[in-house]
Amino acid sequence: MGWDGPGGKAGGREKLARELEAATGRVRWVEGFREVNASTKRYRVLMGSAGSGKSMNVAQDLIGKLSNPKFAGANLLVVRKLEEANRASTLPQLIQAAKAFYGSEWHRAWSVRREPLAMTCRVTGCQILFAGMNDLRQREKIKSVAFERGKLTFIWVEEATELSEADFDILDDRLRGVLPRGLYYQITLTFNPVSASHWLKSRFFDHPDPAALVHRSNYRDNPFMDAAYHRRMEMRKKRDPEGYRVYGLGEWGGTEKMVLPHYQVRAFDRDRERFDRVVLGQDFGFNHANAILEVGMKDGGVYVMRELVLRGLDTAAIIERATAAGVPKDLAMICDSAEPDRIASWRAAGFRARPVKKGAGSVLAQLDYLRGRELVIHPQCVHLIRELAGYVWKKDPLTGALLDEPAPAPDDAIAALRYAVDEVRRGPNFTF
Repeated sequence: MGWDGPGGKAGGREKLARELEAATGRVRWVEGFREVNASTKRYRVLMGSAGSGKSMNVAQDLIGKLSNPKFAGANLLVVRKLEEANRASTLPQLIQAAKAFYGSEWHRAWSVRREPLAMTCRVTGCQILFAGMNDLRQREKIKSVAFERGKLTFIWVEEATELSEADFDILDDRLRGVLPRGLYYQITLTFNPVSASHWLKSRFFDHPDPAALVHRSNYRDNPFMDAAYHRRMEMRKKRDPEGYRVYGLGEWGGTEKMVLPHYQVRAFDRDRERFDRVVLGQDFGFNHANAILEVGMKDGGVYVMRELVLRGLDTAAIIERATAAGVPKDLAMICDSAEPDRIASWRAAGFRARPVKKGAGSVLAQLDYLRGRELVIHPQCVHLIRELAGYVWKKDPLTGALLDEPAPAPDDAIAALRYAVDEVRRGPNFTF
């Protein structure tokens, strides 16, 4: 149907524009985001809990603007740390937002290209492109991004805590140059709060920027959240107060409660020849994640080089994916000892898989070893970084005192890290 839809050129565009204007009154908006949607400041920083509605609101806001002829010439770049993550997160949200405006006829107003991902508004010609920041190639690609019509004016970064400050600066530098009257540059950041040591807190919360609108929200601000979710959050409030504070109330996590608070996220040379030893750690999973980490040791420091985190796959499929991803077969692979059949499958596939030695206190001993070492994580290891941010000590429900036990939280990549360092932790006298 081309740009103009089924109704001819100008007539089709005008008809769709009228339908948009009539439809906007039927979109369900969360009242608490009214100021966010009206803001023209360069930065919109939206920190909130899961279920607060922040991401869906941003998707609706941007679809509404890019569908409006007043914003003709504007274009949007949507960013996740991992480019492929857009397929299961931001793209469905933007399509859902288009359906909120147009109902079952949304495809008449918006076209979707699946490879590479893109959306185009048939009313205005505005485009949406999707990108990642996970390696040098993707960063360079962003520096040269171009649109068929107009300029890049809007950037939406979902799960912004996954990005480094250097990643953010690259994106910020892309918004420059004189714009037509009525258009403006804007970066929107949406994220759940993690560690209070994160650069986002320092940059936008500790040192307020007059060019930034900072907004906080939680699930209780969302009138469209179902009762079952509210009940689950209330149960978490009793079972895991610290997790509820971060993921329920949308507040920053305190570093004093973190199990592994002193880690660095930075790029480093991952050539294996640099390290004294390189090993793999693997925590098995199906419904929860199956995590494989490549970990280097040098001068007492621990360097997490690469990760492969997969869900919902059987062992044969994971082995196939690991082989395709180039997971080295010549490295020792220290695995969860609870599943010897899986270890046998990895050995049959040519990997040097063997079980970790477990025993009373082994988890705390592994964590203590990591706490006493320099821990450096490559920025591409986003799953491990996300887990570490929410990995805190359990609290005594009566006294509030911290216990020598991690609170329940996703820890699949952390477990793989523990296994990877276990043999080194035990010292040169350890024998398998």
